[in-house]
Amino acid sequence: MSKELMIERIEKAQKEIEAKREKIQQGKFRQNYHFMAETGWINDPNGLIYFKGKYHFFYQYNPYSGFWDCMHWGHAVSEDMIHWEYLPLALAPSEVYDDHLKGGCFSGSAIEHDGKLFLIYTGTCNNGNGFEQAQCIAYSEDGIHFEKYEGNPVITAPEGVPTDLFRDPKVWKHDDTYYVVCGASKNGFAQARLYKSTDMFHWEFVNVLAESRGEWGYMWECPDFYPVGDKYVLMFSPMGGKERTSVYLVGDFDYDTGKFFYTISGEIDWGFDYYAPQSFLAPDGRRILVGWANAWDWMPFWKDWGPTYQEGWCGFFNIPREAVLAEDNTLKFIPVKELQDLRKNKQEEADILIKEDEKKELRSGCVYETEMRINLKKSTADKIRLNLRMSQGKKTEILFDLRKAEAYFDRNNSDGWSKGVARCPLNLMGKEHLDIHIYSDKISLEIFSNDYQNNFSCNIYNVDDDQKNEMTAIGGDLMIESIRSWELEKTMK
Repeated sequence: MSKELMIERIEKAQKEIEAKREKIQQGKFRQNYHFMAETGWINDPNGLIYFKGKYHFFYQYNPYSGFWDCMHWGHAVSEDMIHWEYLPLALAPSEVYDDHLKGGCFSGSAIEHDGKLFLIYTGTCNNGNGFEQAQCIAYSEDGIHFEKYEGNPVITAPEGVPTDLFRDPKVWKHDDTYYVVCGASKNGFAQARLYKSTDMFHWEFVNVLAESRGEWGYMWECPDFYPVGDKYVLMFSPMGGKERTSVYLVGDFDYDTGKFFYTISGEIDWGFDYYAPQSFLAPDGRRILVGWANAWDWMPFWKDWGPTYQEGWCGFFNIPREAVLAEDNTLKFIPVKELQDLRKNKQEEADILIKEDEKKELRSGCVYETEMRINLKKSTADKIRLNLRMSQGKKTEILFDLRKAEAYFDRNNSDGWSKGVARCPLNLMGKEHLDIHIYSDKISLEIFSNDYQNNFSCNIYNVDDDQKNEMTAIGGDLMIESIRSWELEKTMK
């Protein structure tokens, strides 16, 4: 093992970041409050953990350009998940098991063990036998400088599992035992494979935690497994999952057999740009999720990512969300309360009646937060239409069809780059109100509705200064009990 080689490559990457940082941070497409890397490309959130008084975000990272390539692990820390300090890179490709131009240190997770911060990640290489993926360990005394375990890899693909479809370990501890779930594929069907260890170095296979019968694709990327209330949740991003980007299953788990029995399935986000979410525990017990604000369907192999790569960067994270178990054992995903500290210049209205085909002007601009509460019992409208980010012939349309019980996010006319209409069912049976919560940033819209169970995350590359936002009642009148909106402070560079 070459400890010196990893140090050398981290130092080389840090020099590249330093040389490009100032220019890239002047880019007009940079987000205001969504987490981004300083330069280059990022995708999956990795190693999310609260450790020694700070939140740690690690992330899949190519510091050299705005495209996916040989993967490193970037690293940043925060006291509130909103304001961030960048630290030196945690991992760089350096070993026979993780050193390849189209491989490297792929996704994984973090846990505290013996007072140290342990990372478990997928090493990806190609040494003449095709792409090989295996799970590896690195650890740190100070939470900043990491050393790879001399006995890596610690978990390898078993017979029948393709070596290029075995990755993304998520670790947790139960009683005195550590557990890891890995995404895999076998006989063309997706699996989540469960392993256990008492020391974080020596692992044994327990069982196939859960698997697809075809309905959830052929490979589960970035599986995560955690308790919420008295239930367990398995979430993953399915490959071959027919437009599904992030799925969750709710059920019961038997530690004696290592088997998960689920009865509920749902979507974490119905938009185009929410992928590979990872969860962690906040110190107050909240289960927090962070996702990558993009998806592989929009890789440059098929489609231009949008214009940010021209500025030398690409990728950011969705806002952190708390996973909460509803009464019917479905999940809702609520923006973390820390985001409220960004609010300023509040505008508020109450008891607003919008007549049929009448337009209600909302807060202008592209960096804002808006909450609204609609009284369905006092409304006769068939549809609610939000036209957002309107300028110079561009607009993004969000439609709530109350009669057909569906919601739509249409970005075909948003910016000249983005395409597609995302849709989801809208179950309002027995409900007297519809809540809509909007987070808008320079190049993204995150729409939460229906008690945070029907959510859309989509990237919008419209940064015009004169953007307008409006709301229209269609097929009847609309009674809005309240609208509150704020400008949001800038926290990222």
